[in-house]
Amino acid sequence: MERQLVVFELAKEHYGVDIAAVESIIKMQPITAVPQAPSFVEGITNLRGSVLPVMDLRKRFGLMQKDQGAESARDEKRIVVVSMDGMKIGMIVDAVSEVLRIQDEVIEPPPPIVTTINSAFITGIAKVGERLIILLDLAKVLTLSEKEQVASLETVS
Repeated sequence: MERQLVVFELAKEHYGVDIAAVESIIKMQPITAVPQAPSFVEGITNLRGSVLPVMDLRKRFGLMQKDQGAESARDEKRIVVVSMDGMKIGMIVDAVSEVLRIQDEVIEPPPPIVTTINSAFITGIAKVGERLIILLDLAKVLTLSEKEQVASLETVS
């Protein structure tokens, strides 16, 4: 069976999510910080008249923050707007590289040593040429309580 993925970069690694979960990809835009939000939530932004919670996937995954000195690197940052358990949320990524079709045969389960309760959102590793693409289950990126916290940001306006 074939899957279609949106592939993006975080900390020089490639990640893929099912294209059906992606609503749009937008350039970085102003984000308003919200007090008492989880540490990985940058805040909220106005997306076509709606309040959109925005989280930084680097922070959520505990990755090093990118050096902000390079202007060109900042230009590639994108907000990937996804549907996560019926909730619309923006995810800040370093860059969106491509839409890719892959066969199930190139996907392996994640090695047990890299999967913990905190990384249950990793569903597999796709081998595409020389690259490894980490496949994510968006429904598991946030815990239930984190989803509730983020959902409450949509009501802030």
